[in-house]
Amino acid sequence: MKVGILAITEGGRKLAEKLAGELETAEFLAVDGGIARTLVKVWQRYDAFICIMATGIVVRTIAPLIKDKATDPCVLVMDEQGQHVISLLSGHLGGGNELAKLVAHLIGGTAVITTASDVLGLTSLDLWLREQQLVIENKEHLTGTSARLVNNGYLRLYCEGGVDDALPEGLVLADRSENADIIVSNTTGWPDDVLLCRPKNLVVGVGCNRGAQVNEFEKALADLFTEVQLSPLSIRNLASIDLKKDEDGLLAFAADRGWQIDFFDKHQLNSVEGVTISPAAMKAVGAAGVAEPAALLSAQSNELLVRKRKWQNITMAVARASCTLSEPAPVQ
Repeated sequence: MKVGILAITEGGRKLAEKLAGELETAEFLAVDGGIARTLVKVWQRYDAFICIMATGIVVRTIAPLIKDKATDPCVLVMDEQGQHVISLLSGHLGGGNELAKLVAHLIGGTAVITTASDVLGLTSLDLWLREQQLVIENKEHLTGTSARLVNNGYLRLYCEGGVDDALPEGLVLADRSENADIIVSNTTGWPDDVLLCRPKNLVVGVGCNRGAQVNEFEKALADLFTEVQLSPLSIRNLASIDLKKDEDGLLAFAADRGWQIDFFDKHQLNSVEGVTISPAAMKAVGAAGVAEPAALLSAQSNELLVRKRKWQNITMAVARASCTLSEPAPVQ
């Protein structure tokens, strides 16, 4: 975490320099032309800001810069005596609450945490979802669902995958999806009045003819996932044969979506049992199949959700990787 520290009084500057020496990734930032002008220049460069000044100054300054809790840096506010360290912005996803506790420990002050889940000892829902690598499909429900956790003390979760040992404080398993506040699934067709979260547990195996274009991959994937009612938000990565490492269309298709591609040689692909045999693939690349065995190898699984589908220049198959939910790791 890259931390910038700002101060406007002499006492604040002394504390800032001391704190910059205590935090390995922190640096004292010179205020050039006022706090507002300085923060505008550096807002995107740091993961966190520690402002040693009045809270009102900071609130008025950062108001035009705030965009989204998932991308905003965290902001802490301190008095120049170091008595109170307030987690003001992005306390959960931005790490502000934990940073406030660390800073308070270093200078002998008190961390001021106001997020309701922390005060009540409940799970930080947005932080837990990120730790589990779950993608929220309908983010507009997150605030209301988090409020329900605080008001009721628990949320009911329905998960199509597994749950490892236990869920964190405040989350309980629902016996049926109809009773759930949160649904974790890679399939489509769920009602939109609950928080819908997508696990990253699908691997798409891909085979293609030389010169296949990006739009062909896009259409094939859209057709396939619509047909089998799977969500593209659950795709973890793609997989193919190593002879396609220089296939421009495939590489661009993956890069556009931020997907990694796992490549396997023909001997690895031929070692996978129970796949659809393709004489054409054997003749072209020396493998009995590409899409199915590549997907299974990458997922490290025997569960082939969707067998090979063929388009003019492309084949695709889908395997499911292991993905279980658990309690969050202890904060160090």
